[in-house]
Amino acid sequence: MVKTKRNNPYAGIPPKKWNDWKWQIKNRLTSVEDIIRVLNPSEEIIEGIKIAAEHFRMAITPYYASLIDMDAGYCPIRAQAIPTASEADFSDSDMVDPLEEERDSPVPGLTHRYPDRVLLLVTGNCSMYCRHCTRRRFVGHTDKDFDARHFEDALNYIRKHPEIRDVIVSGGDPLVMTDAKLEKILGALRSIPHVEIIRIGTRTPVVLPMRITPGLIKMLRKYHPIYIATHFNHAKEITPESKHACAMLADGGFPIVNQSVLLRQVNDCPHVMKELNQKLLTIRVMPYYIYQCDLSRGISHFRTSLGRGIQVLEALRGHTSGLAVPTFVVDLPGGGGKVPLMPTYILARSDDRAVLRNYEGAITVYMEPHRWDSICGHDPACGQERYKSKKGPGMLMTKPHTVLEPTRRRIGPKLL
Repeated sequence: MVKTKRNNPYAGIPPKKWNDWKWQIKNRLTSVEDIIRVLNPSEEIIEGIKIAAEHFRMAITPYYASLIDMDAGYCPIRAQAIPTASEADFSDSDMVDPLEEERDSPVPGLTHRYPDRVLLLVTGNCSMYCRHCTRRRFVGHTDKDFDARHFEDALNYIRKHPEIRDVIVSGGDPLVMTDAKLEKILGALRSIPHVEIIRIGTRTPVVLPMRITPGLIKMLRKYHPIYIATHFNHAKEITPESKHACAMLADGGFPIVNQSVLLRQVNDCPHVMKELNQKLLTIRVMPYYIYQCDLSRGISHFRTSLGRGIQVLEALRGHTSGLAVPTFVVDLPGGGGKVPLMPTYILARSDDRAVLRNYEGAITVYMEPHRWDSICGHDPACGQERYKSKKGPGMLMTKPHTVLEPTRRRIGPKLL
């Protein structure tokens, strides 16, 4: 029996409405009834939504819903958008706040983990609630932005810490806010002299591309340099609409980087990742990170082995342009920060040589130099405190007799 192609449930929507991002948010699919009306799913899918809804909210933009293939055995769009019963199957390794963002939060809504940068959470709202979200402890609980008083406390903290030169504005998704609200945030940050870089973490180019409007671009341009960090996970998400949104951002002078998450049965395949990263470059989006899926509650069914991520990198490095090879990282539980992982290319080392292999498996000996003198200590940059490492192995460059001792960190109920 030949399956007939399903009709587009949004075919009758006038383009003016369809391309209005506020209409898209107002008409999100947020209930089982919405899914039944628009997508006509199987009973198994309906039951899965009901089970997951006891723990986590659902919201899917009409645009992203229109990309779902309900008849496909494996649809990467459906997997990221529609809840399943697996979300209620909590694992022993699941954590409410696996990255310990709240422990490293000196004031509400601000995480200061790395020396020169902070994460500023400005909203708990998103246009779509991704099923693999790492911040589901608060994202999607209410469709509200964070308290203005908390934002002012965060600003005051940044003002008092001149070492902070980079602020990542995230949430939720900052671009679900109005242009006026977002401009207040960006204007306040740009008024702080030592804040050099502002990054905006957003998935709107992927799930709500019509949010990228000429008015938004005009406003953002006032506050350069701004970097956009977005989140494509599969080449199917690269559509004429998302391509146009990225083109507007790139033409506005905003570098765009992509942060994928390695997701089981979505993109956990070297071929799928190669296609995604190569196509991202064609729309002027730089592959930046592949994240190992975090240990957040209800997403254990998405997690793969670390070996799978290394397998993906093995298939990319040397086999495609270096521009298409992101860094595979694990954001360590307990607030340990990002650790890069990659295949082993150094096979052996001695004082004067290293044995290396390349992407084809060829083994080569590289002769090391016999001089170790360096510009370090002679360049003007070496005398500036802002460039010196305050902790970690980098301290050994300026304080060679420093003893590094591990810090005890709390992971869940255990103190390690």
